[in-house]
Amino acid sequence: MLSKKSILDADSLSLEDIKLILSNADSFLEISRRDVKKVPTLRGKTVINMFFEPSTRTRTSFEIAAKRLSADIINFSPLTSSLKKGESIIDTLKTILSMKVDLIVIRHSDSGTVKMVDRFVDIPVINAGDGKYQHPTQALLDLYTIKKRFGKFEGLKVDIVGDFLDSRVARSDMNLFEKMGMDVTIVSPTMFLPEDFSGMKVKHCIDDVIEDADIVYMLRMQFERQDRKFYPSVMEYNRFLTMNMDRLGKMKPGSIVMHPGPVNRGIEITDEVMDTSGELAEKIVIEEQVTFGVAVRMAILYLILG
Repeated sequence: MLSKKSILDADSLSLEDIKLILSNADSFLEISRRDVKKVPTLRGKTVINMFFEPSTRTRTSFEIAAKRLSADIINFSPLTSSLKKGESIIDTLKTILSMKVDLIVIRHSDSGTVKMVDRFVDIPVINAGDGKYQHPTQALLDLYTIKKRFGKFEGLKVDIVGDFLDSRVARSDMNLFEKMGMDVTIVSPTMFLPEDFSGMKVKHCIDDVIEDADIVYMLRMQFERQDRKFYPSVMEYNRFLTMNMDRLGKMKPGSIVMHPGPVNRGIEITDEVMDTSGELAEKIVIEEQVTFGVAVRMAILYLILG
């Protein structure tokens, strides 16, 4: 079992926890490839998805993971709940707890909300993304994707490209990547970096790293979290940061391109790259990340509730 009952951030995951999750994901990946994709492991357990922000991949991934383990899953929608009538989130949680659920998966636009929920409830909580803070299960599935492609972590060169300042994925990924021995560089203009980035390896143009990278991790442009104009123009962003066919062709054999989704086509990655076929298409592992995400979240639910 994991050393902690809740998964709130990447920082608090020990190396033992990470290795345990990744090793268990292998067996759950095999279940997802069967004709009958279901085991009775969590029969009788109830998981509630509380998503206060829009989500396709993470919400559906947790729902499928729970159902494949035979848990009951409830999708809570704030838009159709008593929150719209003025009920506080604490009173909403009291109501949910009185129904004897076993685990809460929560996403919220405000950083720190997930930790507040964890302090209030006495059941496990999984952070599915809170504000600009963390998204630990995304980082874990990213690690698993890298493991399946490279078979190792130590010494791999990873470049995280784009809006680092507003990205919870970037924070979680950077923490876990460095913890596993990878060499991480942030590729971003200064306006997308924290005020103090002196402890980070930073480049400002993707061309400075593209030929030497093992993994190029393209961050989504976080339009919904920006309180200022995001960049002088899309053309300028394309010039310094966008993954296009020319840059994809310069990447070394065996290297990969990752993205947490959804992709803003024409900004982080061009249409041509997203729709490419043949040998270069093997570098794009975005759909693999989604597939592996279900297995990783199955492993997490099992290790917490099993």
